[in-house]
Amino acid sequence: MSTPIAANKTELLAIADAVAREKLIDKGIVLEAMEDAIQRAAKARYGAENDIRAKIDPQSGDMRLWRVVEVVEEVDDYFKQVSVTDAQKLQAGAALGDFIVDPLPPIEFGRIAAQAAKQVIFQKVRDAERERQHEEFKDRVGEIITGVVKRVEFGHVVVDLGRAEGVIRRDAQIPREVVRVGDRVRSVILKVVRENRGPQIFLSRAHPEFMKKLFMQEVPEIYDGIITIMAAARDPGSRAKIGVISRDSSIDPVGACVGMKGSRVQAVVQEMQGEKIDIIPWSEDTATFVVNALQPATVSRVVIDEEEGRIEVVVPDDQLSLAIGRRGQNVRLASQLTGRAIDIMTETDASEKRQREFVERSEMFMNELDVDETLAQLLVAEGFTTMEEVAYVELDEIASIEGLDDEIAGELQSRASEALDRREEAAREERRGLGVDDALAELPHLTEAMLVVLGKAGIKTLDDLADLATDELIQKKRVEPRRREGTEKPENKGGVLAEFNLNEEQGNEIIMAARAHWFEDEGVADAEPSQ
Repeated sequence: MSTPIAANKTELLAIADAVAREKLIDKGIVLEAMEDAIQRAAKARYGAENDIRAKIDPQSGDMRLWRVVEVVEEVDDYFKQVSVTDAQKLQAGAALGDFIVDPLPPIEFGRIAAQAAKQVIFQKVRDAERERQHEEFKDRVGEIITGVVKRVEFGHVVVDLGRAEGVIRRDAQIPREVVRVGDRVRSVILKVVRENRGPQIFLSRAHPEFMKKLFMQEVPEIYDGIITIMAAARDPGSRAKIGVISRDSSIDPVGACVGMKGSRVQAVVQEMQGEKIDIIPWSEDTATFVVNALQPATVSRVVIDEEEGRIEVVVPDDQLSLAIGRRGQNVRLASQLTGRAIDIMTETDASEKRQREFVERSEMFMNELDVDETLAQLLVAEGFTTMEEVAYVELDEIASIEGLDDEIAGELQSRASEALDRREEAAREERRGLGVDDALAELPHLTEAMLVVLGKAGIKTLDDLADLATDELIQKKRVEPRRREGTEKPENKGGVLAEFNLNEEQGNEIIMAARAHWFEDEGVADAEPSQ
């Protein structure tokens, strides 16, 4: 390929064929690159202003070179136009508006022209090769691929995949795993990114998908779709958990994945450098799945908070360290597996918490409803937790409590409504004291308590609120799974009104209502006559 331009026509085709086979691209692409190189060289010879074309016959190797000119009445561009009279000399019967071909003699390539042509061909072939690599790998994301370690750069492993190169970045490697140049490694194709210098193929050995694909290779039932891996979580190089379910009731999903004497799971463990794998039966029931996910610890009780997206798990006192795991590993993997934040507490802690909440709620009802301790405790024992619940539930729910009747229930609801009004009035005064505009109180879904929180956050006008994104207003708090009492990681504060559990639709309505005056102002400005 070093002197394709100077070669005769037979050699030209042979070179194109050889390059196409070597780079695994279409022969036509190589010929197009050669034609482009010839065109550029001819323009350098005859002038870049000319519209010059070149064509190589893919069968015979014959090369044609010509200039295209347009037949016009009055010539403005002598390089691309020709008069009717002159056109008749080039092609009999040429008429106004025709494009005719003006054949050019073959050109002799000097050393510089040949070098430039070679560079053009190399670039075209290289671009075609990169496109071929991208097309080949873009649809293989999620597949396991085997390659040879080509080099290690700054901790990143470059892998020769045969027709392309992939990279296992440092954070996608199994910790403490040592790889050397020439080693064969298996990894999963994480993503393929098109870039100017060629497709970037990112590989991973630390991603949960790698473990799932290894199980698919080792367990025929997973490959056949009888068993499905519903969830997977990894602490690469140390421990992993997978949740599996069987579509066939006669097949035990856990046993199938473990294999005879652990043969199947051991094959995966060896590939993952000894990473311990807990295989867990998956369940649609969240509480059951959480209990399974926290194995080998025993769980006494599971309380699910759907609004906060958290799960509170109570374990016997002697099971706390086992449930949490070394450095919080067990609860962290269980949290990743279930997609929920998990709080672990002992029976003693749970009992103290229940007692504390019982006392706090009883005192709240005693103060707000002006009732004695016995009646306040009775309401709490029946499951009432907030003043709103007392005020807005059906009267029968309160009246049906032993020892109460319709009259007492009605009085309790009346007092609860009055207490809520007092709260609202107190919040309104506090809001006004903070300087929050009354215009915000007219917006949908916002209560006086919410407006107080906004005021404390410095959001006091419609413009202040309108500048917020919906997430900044309502995004829920995200908390890392708690390891022990007092050792919880710092919270992500979430949106300004995160504690009020507004949904995304309500958040959008609030923001759009706050922005409405912007559009009204624009309409007024548009309607004003220009001076």
